[in-house]
Amino acid sequence: DFLHKLSSRLTDENQIICVEELNVKGLVKNHKLAKSISDVSWNEFVRQLDYKCQWKGRTLVKVDRFFPSSQLCSSCGHNDGKKELNIREWICSNCGTLHDRDINASINIKTEGLSGIA
Repeated sequence: DFLHKLSSRLTDENQIICVEELNVKGLVKNHKLAKSISDVSWNEFVRQLDYKCQWKGRTLVKVDRFFPSSQLCSSCGHNDGKKELNIREWICSNCGTLHDRDINASINIKTEGLSGIA
């Protein structure tokens, strides 16, 4: 029910939705993350977004899973390299911007998704 309500709200409120394609099967092999990843039903959520976007005339953009969304500085574009999952905040070595890992990645996913349809 939650996934249906959220996917409906997102497709009602947005013309374009950008998501990162994730290798969910590979991610659940990490025993520390498996339950959390399975609980959010990422594949089902994206499936619902996909059919609701088609139904409502919206655009769903899937950003390639190899795009370095959490490695790029969303301010200057500098690639600071891979970071361990426990690093939740980082400072860009190029421009000095402080980033929250998830917010920075979401900005990069949006930018990359929109650049593919412009």
